[in-house]
Amino acid sequence: MANKWLEMSLTIPDQTVDLVSQILVDLGCTGITAAEKTLDTFIVPTAESLANDPVLRAYFIYPENAEDLCLSVQQGISEWSGIYPELAEIHLNYRELASHDWASDWQQHFPPFKIGNRLVIHPSWIDWPSTGNEAVLTLDPGQAFGTGTHATTGLCLEALSDHFESNCPPQRILDVGTGSGILAMAGAELGAEEVLACDIDLEACRVATENVEQNQLSGKITITDKSLDEIPGQYDLVLANILAGENIRLAAHLV
Repeated sequence: MANKWLEMSLTIPDQTVDLVSQILVDLGCTGITAAEKTLDTFIVPTAESLANDPVLRAYFIYPENAEDLCLSVQQGISEWSGIYPELAEIHLNYRELASHDWASDWQQHFPPFKIGNRLVIHPSWIDWPSTGNEAVLTLDPGQAFGTGTHATTGLCLEALSDHFESNCPPQRILDVGTGSGILAMAGAELGAEEVLACDIDLEACRVATENVEQNQLSGKITITDKSLDEIPGQYDLVLANILAGENIRLAAHLV
């Protein structure tokens, strides 16, 4: 275990959380938390506070030169300012954390949570007393995106849970851009017979495979790094929790 860590914090536009998170991971980040600012109900909010842009906190094993690392992050983010002009003015703050501070800061951001009537997601360091009807997943934050706490992932999980409450729950599911595998695992745990999860990122495939094995769902879920145009067949439900531009580009293949 590292003796000390670097915690980097930055406020970014909500729509760039996925993008900036991936930039941080590519530069060696081992974990990320996202927290929205809390608005005071009794104070009229300013226009700036209504944006409610989240604060990202990224954790790195402490580098030889913290300023150089921050500069690399700043440069990586600014390369996307042509698409997201707000990223040109992002400012970073950082601080040093001892290893015991890291453990505490990390775990407090990932409590167990329940989605819909049955689905429960909890980290491995917290035991969940399962009832017979619950679909319980163990998932720790890691390098592949997706723990259920981000807004789009949470909405997908809610929609998925609703499908399994219907009279015709899906039996074959395709999860495009699976990341951590959370949506694929939720589908399998809720009752799908067959789930194919694809991601062109080999690291995501590795992490998803580990998560699937940890939850003993290998018999239901197949992980592949094939691109969408290489995947044949039809599915009752397609999950694609990826950037809107990618969904537009892949529309014909999804159909």
